[in-house]
Amino acid sequence: MFKREWKSIDKVMLLVCICIIFISLCIIGSATHINKGAINYDFVAKQGAAFIINLLIVLFFSRYDYTRLQHFAKPLYAFNLLMLLAVMFVGTSALGAQRWIQIGPITLQPSEFSKLIMIVCTAAMLSNKVGKLNNVRSVLPIALYVGIPFLLVLKQPDLGTSLVFLAIALGMLFVSKIKLSLLRNIFIAGIVLAPIGWHFLKDYQKSRITVFLNPNADPFGAGYHIIQSKIAIGSGMLFGKGLFQGSQSQLNFLPENHTDFIFSVIGEELGFLGCLFILFLYFILVYRGLIVARECKDSFGMLLATGVVSMWAFQILVNVGMTCGIMPVTGIPLPFMSYGVSALTTNMMGLGLLLSVYMRQQTMIF
Repeated sequence: MFKREWKSIDKVMLLVCICIIFISLCIIGSATHINKGAINYDFVAKQGAAFIINLLIVLFFSRYDYTRLQHFAKPLYAFNLLMLLAVMFVGTSALGAQRWIQIGPITLQPSEFSKLIMIVCTAAMLSNKVGKLNNVRSVLPIALYVGIPFLLVLKQPDLGTSLVFLAIALGMLFVSKIKLSLLRNIFIAGIVLAPIGWHFLKDYQKSRITVFLNPNADPFGAGYHIIQSKIAIGSGMLFGKGLFQGSQSQLNFLPENHTDFIFSVIGEELGFLGCLFILFLYFILVYRGLIVARECKDSFGMLLATGVVSMWAFQILVNVGMTCGIMPVTGIPLPFMSYGVSALTTNMMGLGLLLSVYMRQQTMIF
């Protein structure tokens, strides 16, 4: 049985993900091995342990028949809302946001798991509407369905994750053959309403957008992250300074160097060629995911695969763009690379779903 499953699994996608995670462990170790004046590898140990456990989760999800998830969409949606509401009342705060729930020694970020839950729930909702999204009335229920968890996450506040929800929804609407003129009107409406949304942003979110346009306007405050990130990436030049040799990351000039700005560490220590190699791996991952979505025989599986790929692609584009200074700082982690057990688990579960969709199509062929 194992040989048959190994034969039908997408080995390229699995091995690419493992390769990215191994590189991630090296970069996290480099960025965090000097902590509070002493040398330790606690972050690497935690992320490595989470990786091993998540390999079992990938195995479970890849063997699980993804079509059964369609029947659990409503309970999952209700659980998702309860989980996000729980953050508002019993969540813990850090860095000015209330996004985490503490369960003993474990800290979970429900909004990360919410991404995957919304992919399953939205796929179930859209599976019988493919080719039928021709007017505002047909799209409005979907907007409300996605809009409620979107607002709950935005309230935490977590603008980055809430934008991921929109990217997932738009990707799934596109493959559901939504009328293009209707999709265009949605974009126009979003642009028109953007000035209104500005007034609902927190002060630190407004400052991030302001310094995106001119980082030097507040070089020691909101613009500090972007300036240090660009210095780190630029100083790496073609070949990089070498692992454990980066000045910006090793001397802690670069904030959040193991989470949001881990790509900056890659740029400084592995150089342009290292960045290019990482982006190439991500290209393979996204490309294989799109192939899985295209070749899927049922609409639910196609939408599931599209949702996972949309989540990864958006996070990669925003995180890399953020570290290079061409997008505002939003706190979106780099998939499979940034430190974070909740984020890694969500991405590994998404990988398991993609492998499940792929394997079922191969079983149909054979």
